[in-house]
Amino acid sequence: MAIGEIINHDGARGKGFAVRRWLNLAILACAVLPVVAGLGVAPARAEYPEKIIKIVVPFAAGGGTDIIARTTAQEIQTDLGKSVIIENKPGAGTIIGTQTVATSEPDGYSLLMATFAHAVNPSLYNKLPFDPHKDFAAVSLIARSFNIVVVNPASKINSIADLITEARANPGKLNFGTFGTGTSAHLAGELFNAMAKVKMTAVPYKGAAPAISDLLGGQIDVMFTTVASAASLVAAGQLRALAVTSAERSAAFPQLPAVAEAGVPGYAAESWYGLYAPAKTPAPVIARLNQAVAKAVKSGAFKQLEANEGLIMVGSAPDELDRYVQQEEDRWRKLVKDANIEVQ
Repeated sequence: MAIGEIINHDGARGKGFAVRRWLNLAILACAVLPVVAGLGVAPARAEYPEKIIKIVVPFAAGGGTDIIARTTAQEIQTDLGKSVIIENKPGAGTIIGTQTVATSEPDGYSLLMATFAHAVNPSLYNKLPFDPHKDFAAVSLIARSFNIVVVNPASKINSIADLITEARANPGKLNFGTFGTGTSAHLAGELFNAMAKVKMTAVPYKGAAPAISDLLGGQIDVMFTTVASAASLVAAGQLRALAVTSAERSAAFPQLPAVAEAGVPGYAAESWYGLYAPAKTPAPVIARLNQAVAKAVKSGAFKQLEANEGLIMVGSAPDELDRYVQQEEDRWRKLVKDANIEVQ
């Protein structure tokens, strides 16, 4: 039956007009659909995160960085609504774990818990398998902290003055454990060597936990370790604390002198913890992670770490982490050169 026949059969101009209008719209839709299909219009992007997030820790499990990373993971997963796991990849002065993230997809699902070494490695190595500035996108400076000078309780060293006396009497024979070349525990010890005019030998480990294990066992003499890695052992009497490496005493350890007031004027060494993503990670993803970290550092878990271990919680904007790390890199470059520190 033709269109005209439908109109005449109905005997109503208004109804025929409605039919024609309907047919015209149908024809237009049939013409437009192939064009839209040809454009390949993508579905709306799902909201981040969609899957498990991994934080790579470039140290062995159990150390200070591991503790901070696990606390961060625990807190931000609540806010993000997805699980956040820790992957420990120690070795090569943090380079192995750091490179893992540098070469990961820039999608926000592989993150790096960077530390002091991130700012020092450019001074230690002529060539790194990544660029610490160009290959990473800053998320947030989570916290800053001083280190703590500790010895075995059986040691005859009871103070910084004792440490200086013993080191001067036995040049090169006293050894101090580190988490690897260029870490905060290492350069804090080398700074002590330079400013106290002593010579102690650095013994590198793949993380704080194995170094502390040897300190407990008497294989090494002293450590300039992170507070997070040693505080509970000091509280339990398994390690003896001599001083803190901050410029002044800490409210968390008011009974401990600063190294600067205990015999080495002007001494100060700081460690830090910063979260990074691979370069080119989308800005909205960085912003979402930064928001989660800013909330996390105000949590009860971090407040406990702040009170017990002397952490200075930050939760900075991404560009503030970039500026801070550049300042740290500039600060330690001279010591690395003057002390002729080389990677073995």
